[in-house]
Amino acid sequence: MKITLQHWVILGILALTWGSSFILIKQGLVAFTPYQVGALRLSIAGGLLAIWGIPSLLKIPRKKIPYVALAGFCGNFIPMFLFPIAQTRVSSSMAGILDSLVPLFILLFGALFFNQRGTRNQVIGAMIGFFGAVLLIGGDGLSGDNSLFHCFLIVLATALYGLNSLILTTYLNDVPSFQLSSSLFTIWLGPSLIILYFSGFFDIFEGTSIQWTSLGYVAILGLMGTALAMILFYRLIQSTGSMFASMVTYLMPAVSVFWGFLVGEKITWIHFAGFALILSGVYLTQKRQESKQTDPLKEL
Repeated sequence: MKITLQHWVILGILALTWGSSFILIKQGLVAFTPYQVGALRLSIAGGLLAIWGIPSLLKIPRKKIPYVALAGFCGNFIPMFLFPIAQTRVSSSMAGILDSLVPLFILLFGALFFNQRGTRNQVIGAMIGFFGAVLLIGGDGLSGDNSLFHCFLIVLATALYGLNSLILTTYLNDVPSFQLSSSLFTIWLGPSLIILYFSGFFDIFEGTSIQWTSLGYVAILGLMGTALAMILFYRLIQSTGSMFASMVTYLMPAVSVFWGFLVGEKITWIHFAGFALILSGVYLTQKRQESKQTDPLKEL
């Protein structure tokens, strides 16, 4: 497919949006708890997408609804809370770099649970990528401000993202992308609002300038970094294929590190070494698909 300037612009917007989501979470945590940030993000995104999600759910076959709910649970609901919890002790730079582990978990879970065989390059790539993660977590997580446990929460979130991708491509590949994305958030809107209520958000919100500022950052995160970004991502996949769209994985960590540097987060050689190893691993896991000119996400 012909790649136009518009496609590059969309890719750049996605990289900037998702790469900036980690620093937006940090800003939301200034005034709110991790559970409030996660619930607010989901409620804002779900509230917007429910306009289309409610009629979309009526169009999806009943037998597929459990998979839609499971995909939303793994890819949206749980990770939206894991990241804010983790980022109480993990820098936005570290969070962005570790997020690039997603393709490696797709390979791992595909082989373990979806009967998808990996090549030697993919296995080597996975080992290199995980070594990069170990270097980051062990080197920076133990010696810096980052907590080892909280780093693993981000790894868990990326594992859930990988599982979500496999569920989507295996069981929901025939559901139109926008219909699917709006349905995912609509299903989990109710639980998000319940958590927001019991988190004490409505009790502690007094309309202070700090609270309004943090709420603004979370609103941007929910509207731009979640709802709109998902729509753009699926549009990019439909118009260019997964190969081009997957390039956002390579760009996001660079954006998160850039924001971390601007706000004064400590950036060390371990960040760059771990990032380089993870990207090398991701490259190797996709090398077989590139040589055969096939869709990497469908193969995985």
